[in-house]
Amino acid sequence: MYAIKTDKLTKYYGKSRGIIDVTLAVEEGDFFGFIGPNGAGKSTLIRTLLGLISSTSGNAQIFGKDIVKNKIDNLKNIGYLPSETMFYNGMKVNDILKFSANLRNIDCSEEASRLCDRLELDTTRKINELSLGNRKKVGIVCALQHKPQLYILDEPTSGLDPLVQKEFYSVLKERNEEGATIFLSSHVLSEISRYCKHAAVIREGKIHISDKIENMRHTETKRITLKGLDDISSITNAKNVTFKDGSVTFLYNSDIKQLLQSLAALTFTDINITDPDLDEVFMHYYTKEDK
Repeated sequence: MYAIKTDKLTKYYGKSRGIIDVTLAVEEGDFFGFIGPNGAGKSTLIRTLLGLISSTSGNAQIFGKDIVKNKIDNLKNIGYLPSETMFYNGMKVNDILKFSANLRNIDCSEEASRLCDRLELDTTRKINELSLGNRKKVGIVCALQHKPQLYILDEPTSGLDPLVQKEFYSVLKERNEEGATIFLSSHVLSEISRYCKHAAVIREGKIHISDKIENMRHTETKRITLKGLDDISSITNAKNVTFKDGSVTFLYNSDIKQLLQSLAALTFTDINITDPDLDEVFMHYYTKEDK
């Protein structure tokens, strides 16, 4: 069964583009990364799946149930963390957690206590006394304490220090190993490559690629490093160009014969051609020109 399945899901805000013909399938039990630059449509897709906004066209299901007809039932099985968490300033953390659990008519006190211990969250303090990172922790506990089947997390680690980030992902890995599905939107490409099994890249409202992480590592894109050269203006279609210590490195995903012809006219001391790191592959889709 698919935890999330969309078919040509489209959302326009008046004449402004949100998402266009998004067709995506996330299998139950997957750890799925969803990435793209700002304004690409990540949050629009998430809010549409949750029923917070209505789609313009297309359809989607959560565990086989329509996101419109079965919205309430779907939300019972989802733990959602928005990119920006907002709470009542005068309330204490433990009151916020209880309030969140009461909305679901569930006693989550034991699990909430365990999560707060692991994330080092002081539940006696008021929300307005917390730093950005600690407010994020409150949102994380609210999303995780009822142990849902599906986690939809929008930029979950922004504001967290590295040690807390590590512990947070340890919790997610445990939940995933227990059978839960993780759908993670993130700008941190290293997080996607380290923890996710599959990933999709969205750009300008459209899905550009959705595949296994290991398959994304093996693309036609190559990383080229040339030593003893400081000008590659004659090489067309070079992407992500960097100069360092008398060498130039760039990504190339075009006609290899054209590249060889361009290189034959240049003078350099050494050349190295390798597969790019996964972060570089993702960045290639961030900057890739539409054909």
